[in-house]
Amino acid sequence: MSDQNQCRFCQKPLNHVFVDLGMSPLCESYLAQHQLNHMEPFYPLCAYVCDQCLLVQLQQYVSPTEIFSDYAYFSSYSDAWVEHAKSYVNDICERLPLDGNSLVLELASNDGYLLQFFVAKGIPVLGIEPAANVAQVALQKGVNTRVAFFDNQIARELRDEGQQADLLVANNVLAHVHELNSFVQGIRTLLKPHGVATIEFPHLMRLVAENQFDTIYHEHFSYFSFLAVEKIFARHELKIFDVQELWSHGGSLRIFVTHSANASEITAPNVERLKMVETQAGMESISYYDGFHRQVEATKRRLLSFLIDAKNTGKSVVGYGAPGKGNTLLNYCGIRTDFLDYTVDRSPHKQGKFLPGTHIPIRHPDAIKQTRPDYLFILPWNLKDEIMSQMAYIRDWGGKFVIPIPELAVLD
Repeated sequence: MSDQNQCRFCQKPLNHVFVDLGMSPLCESYLAQHQLNHMEPFYPLCAYVCDQCLLVQLQQYVSPTEIFSDYAYFSSYSDAWVEHAKSYVNDICERLPLDGNSLVLELASNDGYLLQFFVAKGIPVLGIEPAANVAQVALQKGVNTRVAFFDNQIARELRDEGQQADLLVANNVLAHVHELNSFVQGIRTLLKPHGVATIEFPHLMRLVAENQFDTIYHEHFSYFSFLAVEKIFARHELKIFDVQELWSHGGSLRIFVTHSANASEITAPNVERLKMVETQAGMESISYYDGFHRQVEATKRRLLSFLIDAKNTGKSVVGYGAPGKGNTLLNYCGIRTDFLDYTVDRSPHKQGKFLPGTHIPIRHPDAIKQTRPDYLFILPWNLKDEIMSQMAYIRDWGGKFVIPIPELAVLD
């Protein structure tokens, strides 16, 4: 484990606070009934920005094995995310010459939500997934999966077994990596000489512009601008030759990466264009990162003002979803069952449990029909369109939707 006060990429001292969200529990540490009277660990949730490389990051308080070995997040419970994965597979199969002799390797492959679509096309796959309980679901789908935390050592073992990737996929895992340099070096190790890696991660520029402070939690060690991530991959002799801006997770980037020595991949104009956008926004200056905490505090006051008014007028408010981002928001704002009666989630792995810190009960979505709340508070706001469509029936009794981010919105 690296020094707590050093940047995980360049090892320079961390002195500059990006935002301090106080003390918070691990956001995926859902509680059973019998645990409610036990001591619950809280850790500082303070994000720093490195003065040298401008990587935004949290210090590490618990090891990744404590967070991810038995994980409560299953990708397949979001219809929109599975559709996103299916669309990606179709697009990348048109772009790259993948066939039965290729190998597609995914890091943090979760429950097989993505690799299942390559399997359906007859393309060999291998998923690397640290959570054994989640990997088991993927295996049941026929998705070849190995339980492991990915780093350069695992990459060397796979390479020595003859398992190198024509395509390597890493969706929403880069932020979860503490040993960042070993992880990126491992990507280099696993890629064939002309192999391509695609990596998706939430875009720091969108986080700042749209006040997405709730995407900061202990499971996310780092928050990336394009400028910062290009430096990280370049250090490990990998080049970014294309980039796409995506809707997912409030605004993400998908970068296309290959070996720096691979001259067959020409850098697309999108790369320089995005670098220019970030530079013009001021992301190369430490001053860009100042002031974010004031936006966050203002959002907290607006949310609490709305909830206080709602409760004072006898309105009922329940939550939809039990995502990690929701737990950051609820704990930072001090929203408990005095404001939110309960929340619901489609995942049976969360139903019957309680949110960490706030102890808000998690119920089956059918509870909404039974209690007919006045307001449905959407915690995974990045999926609001999907959720509002699924829950449209609350309008039958005059129910309204509450969207907390980027600005408080109450929608009919």
